Amino acid sequence: MDILFFTHLLNSILMIIMPIGLAIYLTYIWKPGWRIWFIGAATFILSQIGHIPFNMEVTQLLKMTPLAAMTSDQSRWFNIIFLGLSASVFEEGARYLVLKFWLKDARSWRKSVVFGAGHGGVEAIILGGFALFTFFQFTGLRNINLENVLPAAELDSIQQQVTAYWSADWTLSLMGSLERLFTIPIHIACAVLVMQAFTRKQGYWLGLAILYHAVVDSCVVASVGVLNTYGSEAVVGLFALLGLALIFVLRQPEPLDDSKAEIHVDKKVFPTLATENNDRLNQ
Repeated sequence: MDILFFTHLLNSILMIIMPIGLAIYLTYIWKPGWRIWFIGAATFILSQIGHIPFNMEVTQLLKMTPLAAMTSDQSRWFNIIFLGLSASVFEEGARYLVLKFWLKDARSWRKSVVFGAGHGGVEAIILGGFALFTFFQFTGLRNINLENVLPAAELDSIQQQVTAYWSADWTLSLMGSLERLFTIPIHIACAVLVMQAFTRKQGYWLGLAILYHAVVDSCVVASVGVLNTYGSEAVVGLFALLGLALIFVLRQPEPLDDSKAEIHVDKKVFPTLATENNDRLNQ
């Protein structure tokens, strides 16, 4: 087996295990439970239930408007702006609504990090599952005569895809996992930004999250066709660094846990009162 067999497989496995490993680490060190992570994951899925049909519907509607006659350059810039805004509005809007109406008890920096890790994590797991399915599919098609299993109309297209898959540079076969490594901090940063709307009680933080997400997506879309794959991933990496900076700059002290407050009262206040009462009785 050549190196591409292992790198394609490694790529899909990393896309799945990286977010799971991060989730295990965060739940181990902070003990928030898995509920917040799973709700973050559900938030991503819910956002796509609205986002994907919306994009499809807008695409069909545009075909019936003068915008259908846009030049290729105009169409490209429209997609850069539209796709960035639609993704950011649906995903950040979903985050906000879930925090407002479902995760009402999540009002801390740590919980927003776990929430964002679930949102970005399940996206990576889903894409990793598709990548793994593609790996098994193309592995099966690699060493067979496609003329015996495919219709003639599809033969050339599928043959080109199989050839491209197994002839790519091995470093390119790992770009999916690298992109997920960069994207998860961006999702966490967005979740932290949205959380500020609740912890600081200032609604403009939601707007900042939408703006940051839209700029990220628009810049990535704009880089396609202008930069090569490595250049596009470098753009994502720069936004990941900005996301990490936002995460730690916006870190806030954790609210005092009620159980810890009770323990503090029991050990500090009650023994003192008991000692004072005993002293009075002995006088």
